[in-house]
Amino acid sequence: MPEGDTVWRTANALRTALNGKVLTTCDVRVPRYATVNLTGTRVDSVVSRGKHLLIRVGDASVHTHLKMEGAWQIYAPGERWHRPAHQARIILATEDAVAVGFSLGITEILDRNQEDSVVGHLGPDLLGPDWDSAVAEENLRGAGSEPIGVALLDQRVMAGLGNVYRNEICFLRGLHPRTPTDRVPDLAAVVDLSHRIVGANKSRHVRVTTGDTRPGRQTWVYGRRGKPCRRCGTRIREELLGPDQLTERQIFFCPSCQPLTRD
Repeated sequence: MPEGDTVWRTANALRTALNGKVLTTCDVRVPRYATVNLTGTRVDSVVSRGKHLLIRVGDASVHTHLKMEGAWQIYAPGERWHRPAHQARIILATEDAVAVGFSLGITEILDRNQEDSVVGHLGPDLLGPDWDSAVAEENLRGAGSEPIGVALLDQRVMAGLGNVYRNEICFLRGLHPRTPTDRVPDLAAVVDLSHRIVGANKSRHVRVTTGDTRPGRQTWVYGRRGKPCRRCGTRIREELLGPDQLTERQIFFCPSCQPLTRD
């Protein structure tokens, strides 16, 4: 499941493959941008902003978002792709590399001066040079009575957290995900943990929050419904939580280690 650390690693890989090189192929397989052709233009930079990717090519910016199923993969010219061609949304190639964006949730070509329209709403990037813990804490405090498990997924608060991290952060701080944010005793500690836990995983291909990289041991609660809590042995529960029914996602928690506090 792509989260900020996945996007950060993807940006690094794309940067290595494309930065400073002239595109020999630009094939955008999205009807709205099918006539866009950046061939012959140099790639100036690749940056990640939370879960968003920006590939800056001349005056254009290729904006993509992985959503749930998307991935960028890099191949040598002529190498067989690992995913079906019908899933390709965009292909950017140079003389020595082919970058293919598969099943991307968002693929659009913007004027570079329009980037703020797609990433300007984001809070401080947990893995970016703009990280500011004080601003993130202020943003989180602004969530008021909204459940902490909802506020942590709000990219306007801080950019980069996804469902795995929100569940693990809540467990590690002893917070039930439904706890109103304004009832959380130490929001600064939540922000600090968010920054540290994502930073610790940015160079790993396997996301680990327990410190144990062995299969089946990497998370405290996420994906562990019905299994014993690693701390107290109580069975992990799974429910749905979101700002509305359309955006509800799974929460995992230990009823003993994470008691619900409403007042």
